[in-house]
Amino acid sequence: MGELTWAKAIDNLWSMQSEILKATWETLVMLGISVPVSVFFGTLLGIGMFATGNHMLFFSPTLNKILDNVINLIRAFPFVILMVAMGPLTLLIIGKSIGPVAASLILSVSGMFYFARLVEQNLREVPRGIIEAATSMGASPMRIIGKVLLSEARSGMVLSITVLTIGLLSYSAAAGMIGGGGLGDLAVRYGYHRFQTDVMIFIVTVLVLAVIVIQSAGNRIARKLDKR
Repeated sequence: MGELTWAKAIDNLWSMQSEILKATWETLVMLGISVPVSVFFGTLLGIGMFATGNHMLFFSPTLNKILDNVINLIRAFPFVILMVAMGPLTLLIIGKSIGPVAASLILSVSGMFYFARLVEQNLREVPRGIIEAATSMGASPMRIIGKVLLSEARSGMVLSITVLTIGLLSYSAAAGMIGGGGLGDLAVRYGYHRFQTDVMIFIVTVLVLAVIVIQSAGNRIARKLDKR
């Protein structure tokens, strides 16, 4: 870019600062709601999947199969289609089907089932001998899950939360295309429909930097928690 082009781009972005800040806040709202909800319910689902498939815990082939099929079913939906399909439900629950809060509900549903599978995989990586040792010492299944499994898998869980957060950040950008708001909505309205390349480049840069920061923080925390 020439000097004049850079100057115009900076002036344009500066004139849009209120809209950029609003879109950034909407993205943070979506992540602030969907990540904790996805982690909480996804962890419960993942533990349920692992526990009902393990003979030393709450073995139940039927329940395990039901959970497995439900998780696979929801994960099979492309996110944009899921947003459209859940429109009536979000309208029923929160009174509207557009905006960051409405998008957060759909992000949470998509995220919790995705995270459930990550949790199950993390728990499967815990050595079987550790579970057998805890069982032989008389630990109850609930105590094994709470004190042994989650403790041993905590480093992997942090990395899984990192992956989830980055995934939901990407989905939140897609949510802007159908009324979710946020940086994705701003990129589509100005960068795509109005052909303002400077806006598109700026938002992509912000999202890339956010991914780098989230991944770096997740990696650092996971290394500190790793007992190996």
